[in-house]
Amino acid sequence: MSADWRSVRLGAVLVIPLTVVTVGCRLETPRDPRITVALDQGWQFRQTGTEKWYPAEVPGCVHTDLLQNRLIPDPFYRENEKDLQWIEDADWEYRTVFDVSPDILEKQELELVFHGLDTYATVLLNDEQILDADNMFRVWRVEVGTKLRERGNVLEIHFRSPVKNDVHRIGERGYELPAVFDAKNTSPYTRKAPYHFGWDWGPRFVTSGLWRPVVLSAWNDIRLSDLQVVQREIGPGVARLTLNIEIEADRDGKVDVVGKVADRAIRAKMNDVKVEKGANLVPLDLEVPDPNLWWPNGLGDQPLYEITAMVVVDGVEKDRLSVRTGLRSLELVRRNDEWGESFQFVVNGVPVFAKGANWIPADSFTPRVTRDRYRDLLHSAKDANMNMLRVWGGGIYEDRDFYELCDQLGIMVWQDFMFACAFYPGDEAFLGSVRQEAIDNVRRLRNHPSVVLWCGNNEVEAFWREWGIKGDLPDEVWSDYLKIFHELLPEVVAEHDPTRDYWPSSPSSDLKRLPNSMEAGDIHHWGVWHLRWPFERYEESTPRFVSEYGFQ
Repeated sequence: MSADWRSVRLGAVLVIPLTVVTVGCRLETPRDPRITVALDQGWQFRQTGTEKWYPAEVPGCVHTDLLQNRLIPDPFYRENEKDLQWIEDADWEYRTVFDVSPDILEKQELELVFHGLDTYATVLLNDEQILDADNMFRVWRVEVGTKLRERGNVLEIHFRSPVKNDVHRIGERGYELPAVFDAKNTSPYTRKAPYHFGWDWGPRFVTSGLWRPVVLSAWNDIRLSDLQVVQREIGPGVARLTLNIEIEADRDGKVDVVGKVADRAIRAKMNDVKVEKGANLVPLDLEVPDPNLWWPNGLGDQPLYEITAMVVVDGVEKDRLSVRTGLRSLELVRRNDEWGESFQFVVNGVPVFAKGANWIPADSFTPRVTRDRYRDLLHSAKDANMNMLRVWGGGIYEDRDFYELCDQLGIMVWQDFMFACAFYPGDEAFLGSVRQEAIDNVRRLRNHPSVVLWCGNNEVEAFWREWGIKGDLPDEVWSDYLKIFHELLPEVVAEHDPTRDYWPSSPSSDLKRLPNSMEAGDIHHWGVWHLRWPFERYEESTPRFVSEYGFQ
């Protein structure tokens, strides 16, 4: 998929005195102006204030690096969780040294791309600060063309304690923002996986580190920076698509833009498209006759099409991007009826009865989750006849592998944004960070046919309007809630993924009724277990959609 960090991982550069050795690094063909190298070798780490450096894995996190070096015991054994809480209070440092070959240095555009810094990170390149990051879920890009040298580039990342960094904000407005499962109440201010701070189903391991790759990207002249496939009209006779092609140029000029479908003699082309220096968006319409439609598990097959965009200058192809997607129509039907208002997903004109579960992260330390582990879990869901998973808002925006496998298996994804069981600030800096986080992830996931809904948060509306968690908090906390979940996030979805619906919270009735209404929206059914109701009470429940329930 376009703009996904896995799509640019080409290899690694090892540093050996006076020699550059590339390991598994495939340089692009001459038509492609880009060279992309993953900086995943030679990393070391240490606790700030200590002298000794230890080997580190990138992607990874401090807990797994400590475990790998036998500096801590197994975090999941007996009461070790309690004894390892000191890790969250410490600051940590990571570093690597890398060389840059002349063919990279001669490129006109060079940038370091950090696909996941967890969370408060000051980044230095050759002793010069280039970045101060504060959001685990964002992609951070830094232009470094004037800062690189051929040999011995030192990249250092200083991670500040994620529980100490914002402690000064607690109560600064005269009240605390509660986080139900975070005993220290620092997590509402921190754009970091909520479950790291502990939950009723999992331990508290507030970790730090480079949890997704770091890459060095270099290019000349022009490149394709993103490709969005907008499914305007899908039917049995034809699929009408618009390819939103993003072109980044280092000067004004004219280009030809081509779109095609692999294994089908389908092409569309625009000649002499004017592009300006910087970012350009070129929409290109494309039709696929007699498409094979994508269906949820149990209703049909999941054919995927490879769709490619190319940019051509003076008859020479300069760059291309490809995505694999399924063609299907999608509608969330909310219609007044004799019981209230419906809440039903309709795919290719067929109403779908959703059968599935909530998905929580597959490990406390997310870099340990491999594609094989995703495959095993998701195949188990399919074999259990599930057709939908809700990516729960207390975890992470999952890895590309997760969504690719859901595409292949016909498992629809209800995608929460990462907010859960807490109230959040609405200051300008926080909102700006959330906006960029949302943009990055909506753009990353919008070509996956399995993603069927964007949802603002997990249970925050119910905390305020139904369950009495708000206590004596002032109304400005609710105003901040509305800024994030009824203004900012739906604006991002409408701009960057307008073919999908947005839902403000789970559970919710979109403020028309109370959350957990049986008449509209979705509910969380925890009377059985939490309130110790008998199982027979499930038979008395007649909601429009159950997005969470269970028994432990």
